[in-house]
Amino acid sequence: MHLLGNLIWIVFGGLVSSILWLIAGFLCCLTFVGIPFGIQCFKIASFVLWPFGRDVDIGGFGIGGLLGNFIWILLLGWELFVSHMVIALIFCITIIGIPFGKQHFKLAKLSLVPFGAKIYTKSWI
Repeated sequence: MHLLGNLIWIVFGGLVSSILWLIAGFLCCLTFVGIPFGIQCFKIASFVLWPFGRDVDIGGFGIGGLLGNFIWILLLGWELFVSHMVIALIFCITIIGIPFGKQHFKLAKLSLVPFGAKIYTKSWI
């Protein structure tokens, strides 16, 4: 099921979204100050490309992660969070769209606080 969901996800926008996140990461990495933000963009790009079967665990960040998340939320995190929440709610209107809405809920969580977030593969059990 994860493979089928990811293939459908990639065909209907996942690949384009992942490429856009990669471009954003490269642009952030052009400046020394933007490198930590670029790394978070790369992390989100990998998750956007293959979200089914993976989950996000928020927490475990220190003072640097707290500061990074604060700056991230002020500059672009809240817009990304709102956009993913709206898309998720639209997907959840239909039964077929619920699995894709759930992925957008995970992306909303990650887009709000990417510093210190861990992406892990769910077990099959």
